[in-house]
Formats: sequence, C-alpha cells, structure tokens
Amino acid sequence: MSKYINFIETKGHYGSEVGLPISEIPDCLFDYQKHVTDIAARFGRFACFLDTGLGKTIIELTLAQHFAEKTNKPTLILTPLAVAFQFEQESEKFNLCEVEHTKDGSHKRNVVTCNYERIHKLIPDDFGCVILDESSILKNFDGLFKGRITEFLKRVKYRYLFTATPAPNDFVELGTNSEALGFLGYMDMLSMFFTNKEKTSDPSRIGSPWYLKPHAEDEFFSWVNSWSISAKRPSDMGFSDDKFILPELLEINHELAFDSEVKQKLTFKDIRKIQKDSVPVRVEKAVSLASGHGSTVFWCHRNDESQLIKDSIDCEELKGSMSIDKKEEIIKAFSIGEVKRLVTKPKITGFGLNWQHCCHATYFPTYSYEQYYQSIRRFWRFGQNLPVHVDRIYTTAEHPIIQSLESKSIKAEKLYIKLNEKMNSKYVAKADSYDQSISMPSFF
Repeated sequence: MSKYINFIETKGHYGSEVGLPISEIPDCLFDYQKHVTDIAARFGRFACFLDTGLGKTIIELTLAQHFAEKTNKPTLILTPLAVAFQFEQESEKFNLCEVEHTKDGSHKRNVVTCNYERIHKLIPDDFGCVILDESSILKNFDGLFKGRITEFLKRVKYRYLFTATPAPNDFVELGTNSEALGFLGYMDMLSMFFTNKEKTSDPSRIGSPWYLKPHAEDEFFSWVNSWSISAKRPSDMGFSDDKFILPELLEINHELAFDSEVKQKLTFKDIRKIQKDSVPVRVEKAVSLASGHGSTVFWCHRNDESQLIKDSIDCEELKGSMSIDKKEEIIKAFSIGEVKRLVTKPKITGFGLNWQHCCHATYFPTYSYEQYYQSIRRFWRFGQNLPVHVDRIYTTAEHPIIQSLESKSIKAEKLYIKLNEKMNSKYVAKADSYDQSISMPSFF
C-alpha cells in the first residue's frame, strides 16, 4: 500500500465499522435507501453524498430512530431554515417515528429537529447521535459558528453528514467533513493530499488556493470513500433507475447589453460595479420573464435586486434581517403554495427545501457553482413532474461568470465520477438483495 494509506490507517483516520447494525429497516424505504441505511448504521460515523431527491430525509429518520432506541438517548437532526417541518411531514406520512422540532432547546421525543442557527440552545451530552442535514450549508457560516458545530459533534459518539456531492472546486470541503466525523483534521488532510504551490488563471479555481496532488489522487479518493458513499442515481449503487427519471431542465441564458465606462479587461471590482449599475435592467428582465408563470422564485444576491423586484411585482421577499420565525413562516407558505412568487437568496433558502410544486426560476449568476446548483435543485429533483425553466440573467460583461459555471459543472461531474469509481468496488449491492416493489414516495 502507498505511504498515504499506511499513514492514515496507522493514525486511525480511515473509516471503519464502529456503529450499531440495524436489523429491521422499514418497508417504506426503496431498495437503494435500505442499502445506504444499512451501510451507514454499521459505520456509525459516515457521510452520505446523495443527490437531491434520492430520499435523504427518510434515510435520516430511519437512522435517527434506530440510534435513539439503541443508545437510549434522543437523536438530533440539525437542518437549514424551515426544513424541519419536512421531517415532520415525511415521518408522519410513512409512520416512522415521532419528530419534535425545538426552538428553545427543550425536547421530550426520541427524534429532535433543530435549525443550525439555534444549536447554542442545545446540550451535546443529551444526544446519542447527531445528523447534519444538508451539511454543505456549513460553508455559509462564519468560522466561529462552524467551529461551534464541530465541537458539538465531537461530544456525540455517532455522527452523520447528509448532503449532495461536495462543491467541485472545493475539495477541501471534504476536510471539514472528515474533521466533523472525527477522522483526519482539516489541516492534516491538506498537508497529506494537497499543495498550494500551483498557480493558475483558470476561473473555475477562484477562491481555492489548495490543489490535489496528482500522485495522491487515488489515495485521496480511497480515503474519502472509507467514510462516505456517493450517488446521483440508484444505478450508481446497483439498483434500477426506472422510477427516477428527471424531467427536462431548460437553462436559458439572457445576456443583456449594458453600456458602461469600464475598461475592456475587467477585474472583479469592475464586474461588481456593473452588477450594481445594471440592477434595474436585470430586474426588469426577470420580472417580465416571471409574469407568464404561476409560481416563480427570484434568486438574488444583492439587497437592491431583491427590493426592486418586491417593488415591481406581487411577491414575498425574504430578508436576512428578518427573524428566524418570520423567515420560516414565509418559506413554509411558499412550500405549501400559499405564496406564489418568492424573492430570496441562495444562502437563505438554497439548501434542503423541496419545491417540486414550482418549475420556474430566475437567477442572477455569480461565480458560486454550488449556490447555483443547490438553488436549481430545489425544483429539478426526483418528484418533479414538469420541465424546469431557469432563466439566467446577466450583462455582457458578466459572460465570464457563465463560462466559469459551465467549467465547474464539468469539474463537478469529474469529482462525482471519482467518488463513484471508488464506491463501486466497496459499496455497490446486488439489487435483488432488497425488495424493489416499493411505490414511489411523492414527497422527497
């Protein structure tokens, strides 16, 4: 074996089965969901990188109830804003367990959900297992808050992370995951597998000064797959995709001409100025495109964009300055169809929410591929029955942003393939090992 594998194995940083095997898995789970649940329960500390709509919620609830019974302590599920009610709906629908959503830290049931923002009201020693739903959202929090969550996890024996495939231009996010699960620390991972000496002008690498060492690539992905599983579709794990065919995704670019006195070779500062100056033009286009749709989400990044849309069309606006309770109220109203048009930001509602009832969105692109991907996957996910229309609105000066997003999309696919290649030799099951007669759940 290579020196990398030998080192991390001797240091105890390779994943191993230290969990509590599950003997009975509810029949309401699909075959591949049973497969993931079985593997995760045996490992005890594990990351599940499952794409949107594959049913992470039902897997999390099954694990939560299992570990609550085995440890005689409640299981805590930490969620993004307004996602907790989806756990309650899912659990009630499939009669899995009683779920309690706490806002003040008090709890009485076996499975407790809480928003990340309220973690300071909870005591780690009260729980036998902690599950982070949409764990990629940790990047949106500052270092102090992220550290608080990691320290919380360290005091709980059984830990799980659930999210879609990690950001393609940010392999080091996997270091944060590893550290949270109790394996290699973030800095140890960097020194083992990465270098910061490479220089590049590739726009897809903006924001990440660390690059995977070419000669360490196989060892790196073998290590990641020792404590995680990755899948975009059931067939990645040896099961049928028949019930998981996504409708068409129509990404339509609207490049707007915009006069500006900015020099030809644009810097980030130049682009930010153009974005600020072009707000009225871009908002006008977004509003006109939304007028023909019954339900729409306007994805913004700037407060002036959001405010102008609110002033231009009948809609509800989510603001960062709102209380958590107010945000949850608006998000829930949109999720159940009481609100038809919503203005929001990816950092507020880009994770975890199931919005298959909506099939149109407008988006003002930025260099963040993950924000774009997660935002669009609120609609374009298994359970969506209609083609999804995404109108991407930007000025000519912002064309490099679109190029960057497309580059990162290719890179994301390569990352997924690498993770999946390693998984195929370890976690792929024989499909006939599980009952495949389960009907398609309508709410994922």
